[in-house]
Amino acid sequence: MMTRGLVIVASLLAVTHALYFHIAETERKCFIEEIPDETMVIGNYKVQLHDPNTNGYADYPSIGMHVEVKDPEEKVILSKLYLSEGRFTFTSHTPGEHTICLYSNSSSWFAGAQLRIHLDIQAGEHTQDYVQVDQIQKEQNYQRYREERFRQTSESTNQRVLWWSIGQTLVLVCTGAWQMRHLKGFFEAKKLV
Repeated sequence: MMTRGLVIVASLLAVTHALYFHIAETERKCFIEEIPDETMVIGNYKVQLHDPNTNGYADYPSIGMHVEVKDPEEKVILSKLYLSEGRFTFTSHTPGEHTICLYSNSSSWFAGAQLRIHLDIQAGEHTQDYVQVDQIQKEQNYQRYREERFRQTSESTNQRVLWWSIGQTLVLVCTGAWQMRHLKGFFEAKKLV
């Protein structure tokens, strides 16, 4: 019974696959990864073309993959054409959300065929055998950076709210003084005072 269970588990593990998605030949697919600064990112991919004869996906070496990576300030870090299977790497220099876009180099050669792209993105300690303390320190520095930005935004908002309240108070005081003066003049004109 125990051997049977191990055989089933082993066969299930052998069937597992990496993440994949489908796109048309000219379609562009982007992913957003939040990455600390000075962190290496490795992406492994494989492109397959849909074969209508077998209704499956097969390797097709002449289809390449264009990879474009932008940092949080929309600056292009990487823009390169790769083969149908390969690896791309880049290092983030600013912390935040990086955009990774993939699209094929074909221009509807195969009448708008569907492509299957297997993708595995690894960042930080998953890419190399970093010393654990070093990665923790980078994560802490990134969190400090995010906290500082949040504090600056909060202080700016608080300052604007304070000036808005002061402005409202001045308008109310001026309006009240003008009404008092106007009513005093009205009562004196009617000889009620």
